Amino acid sequence: MSGGQVFGGIDVGAATTKAVLIDPDRRLLASDVRKTGVSFESCARESMDAALSSCGLEYRDLAGVFATGYGRHNVGFAHATRTEIACHARAAHHFFPRRITVVDVGGQDNKIIHIDSEGRRENFKMNRKCAAGTGVFLEEVTQRMDVPLSDMDRLARQASHVVHMGSYCTVFTKTEILAHLRAGEKVPEIVAGLIESVVKRIVEMDPLSGEVVVSGGVVAHNPILAEMLARHLGHPVQILPNAQLAGAFGAALLASEDSSASS
Repeated sequence: MSGGQVFGGIDVGAATTKAVLIDPDRRLLASDVRKTGVSFESCARESMDAALSSCGLEYRDLAGVFATGYGRHNVGFAHATRTEIACHARAAHHFFPRRITVVDVGGQDNKIIHIDSEGRRENFKMNRKCAAGTGVFLEEVTQRMDVPLSDMDRLARQASHVVHMGSYCTVFTKTEILAHLRAGEKVPEIVAGLIESVVKRIVEMDPLSGEVVVSGGVVAHNPILAEMLARHLGHPVQILPNAQLAGAFGAALLASEDSSASS
């Protein structure tokens, strides 16, 4: 592919960094996901290096790159930055070009974005500074049970019932888990309860009206979260394609649409 035809998006999150490349038809060419280390700039560079290498491309082939996420201002090779709200909204509207409510369950925060039929953001809500109900919450509490994050969805689906958690606080939840284990509750039922607690936290953030689309790494690895949310809401919930890449994909879309982006 010749230069000037490829656009990139880089989402430097507090937990993971995602890089995406798209072609002129806005199709996904390549992606890379890795843990965000102590250097946002280095991690962003390594992630984009990997995406480009998988396509046999170089930075000079990029017509534009937009950065988003917690560390977006540390990406020296980006042509511009955009907020996570803007990028997740753009990615969601690309796949669901109608009025929707987007729920992004991230590593450090959750976002609810209401989008009209033209893709314009009507309003949005983010969770409080506490990490309860986010990916970090699940990671910390499952470590207490020695359960890998990759096993959560499988275990939750094995549960015969859901152990309801009374606390949203990570510290108190760990104590609550110990009490449930001591009372004889099994790991699958507790894991289901932990995912349900994330759903409850989402529901209390803001009214989820109309068609709901969920994005983010948490639901990408635990699609049962969307199923539980659907049961709470009483209607189906969609999962965004390549949900973990939503921010980076949205950034690449915005770069492709921005006439000022240049290599």
